[in-house]
Amino acid sequence: MAEDDEGESEESGGDGDAEPKKGKRMLIIIIAVVFLLFAGGIAGAYFTGLLDPVLARSVGKEEVAEGGTAPEITEGVSVIFHDLPEILVNLNTGGRKSSFLKIKVALELQSQADIARVEALMPRVKDNFVVYLRELRIEDLQGSAGVYRLREELMRRVSNAVAPVVVKDVLFREMLVQ
Repeated sequence: MAEDDEGESEESGGDGDAEPKKGKRMLIIIIAVVFLLFAGGIAGAYFTGLLDPVLARSVGKEEVAEGGTAPEITEGVSVIFHDLPEILVNLNTGGRKSSFLKIKVALELQSQADIARVEALMPRVKDNFVVYLRELRIEDLQGSAGVYRLREELMRRVSNAVAPVVVKDVLFREMLVQ
C-alpha cells in the first residue's frame, strides 16, 4: 500500500506542471482561431468588393459615381453598324399551327470597308440564317437564355459566311414571334 501511495503522489506531482502547459496550449489555439477569423473576414471583404472604396481612397484614385464603373471613352475608335434585311421564317412547330419569326439584326463591324464585303456575301449570310431559324421551335426562343443562344449561333454563322471579315457582334433590332 505504501507503494501505491508513493505512485499516486508522483502522479499528482506531475499534474501540477500539466495544467500550465494545458493553459498555454489553449491560449495559443484561441489566438490562432481569432487570427484566422480576422484574416478570413478581411479576405472575404476584399473579394466581395467591400474594401474597394477604402483601397481606392488610400491609393488616391477618384471615386466613381454610385451605380457602376466610369465609362471609358476612347478617342479615334469608331463603331460601324450595318443593318441586315428583315428575315421572316416559318418556325418548326411539328405539325401544329404555323408560327412565324420576324427578325431584324444589325452587325457590328470593324471598318467601313467591311460593309461592302458583307453586302457582296449577303445571299450566303441570309441563307445561313434562314436554314438555322427554320429549325427553331418557339420553346428555343423563350427567356433570356434562348435569346443569348440565338445571338451566339447567328454570330457563329455570319462569321463563317463573311470570313475573313471580323464581325464583332450581332445586335437584335427587332424580334417578333407570332
